[in-house]
Amino acid sequence: MNFASDNWAGAHKAISERLVAESGKYWTPYGASTLDEDVERKLSRLFEREVKVFFVATGTAANSLSLAAVKKTGGIIFCHADAHIIHHEGGAVEFMTGGAKLVPVSGDSQGKMSASQLEKTMARYPGDLHIGQKMAISITQATEAGTIYSLDEIRALSAAAKQAGLAIHMDGARFSNAIAALDVSPAEMTWKSGIDILSLGGTKNGCWCAEAIVFFNPEQARDMPHLRKRGANLFSKSTFVSAQFDEWLKDDLWLKLARHSNRMAAQLATAVAASRSARLAWETGSNQLFVVLPDETAAKMTAAGVPLMQWDTPEAMEGRLSADEKIYRFVTSFATRDEDIVQLAALL
Repeated sequence: MNFASDNWAGAHKAISERLVAESGKYWTPYGASTLDEDVERKLSRLFEREVKVFFVATGTAANSLSLAAVKKTGGIIFCHADAHIIHHEGGAVEFMTGGAKLVPVSGDSQGKMSASQLEKTMARYPGDLHIGQKMAISITQATEAGTIYSLDEIRALSAAAKQAGLAIHMDGARFSNAIAALDVSPAEMTWKSGIDILSLGGTKNGCWCAEAIVFFNPEQARDMPHLRKRGANLFSKSTFVSAQFDEWLKDDLWLKLARHSNRMAAQLATAVAASRSARLAWETGSNQLFVVLPDETAAKMTAAGVPLMQWDTPEAMEGRLSADEKIYRFVTSFATRDEDIVQLAALL
């Protein structure tokens, strides 16, 4: 039983077996194999338009290289104040973009920024010589707080980006969970809603080590081959990444796994609601839950061997927790079982 993060879960059996099957074959290296090309075609079909795809190892690489592709000198990137790229990527975005400035957009405790908040923040950066040039907006879907932007919310943010002449990037580390939750097509959530570049995450949803940068406007990918090489993410044996995506896409495995983890999260939310010793900090909708636990309950869980990840209390929730309460993040995955939920419910 482990709800610390979907990063703790291993790889789905089908992915592991596919990697073993590929291990005895010969493929053209450095992303030039027929398998790499075939997976790009499959992603084009999935997204209902021709896309350019670049496989990388980590979400950090996907995000930082995506934004480096649209960099400007003295560039400014706008993102939610709690976004992964501003808090948990060790300065990789700033490094890969040659020093772009990440500007936080204040939002509510649920991790989403609104178009009005974005426009208000952008207005403080008119683009004169002493301030720098606006270059991009990055949104996270599903968000760091487990919530999900609706299509209307994405379109409003995209419209604000286009009005300002900026590219808009989507950090899709948990893109699959958002698609499963909203029951919309990948095309509807991305380019049809104005998204230019997607960091498509497979690692948190059954893959071993597989992320992809997807360009919906291929001309924006002009410098990416060189950026990926300089960023140390051009694998010689890249087919071990593309093979994962090939199996992941087969028979919609990616969507089945995401639906499972979302369903497990919904069951966990029901268990929390039925408990007298815990409550949800806010509603989410994806595979991440944020639970308020008394210290006594948290200690009991820790003693039972349950890894806990304490979460910073959002500013909007200050004063709403008692002195002996804290917020913890619980994340379900493709590997979460019904009996895991039952065991956790018993502890609660």
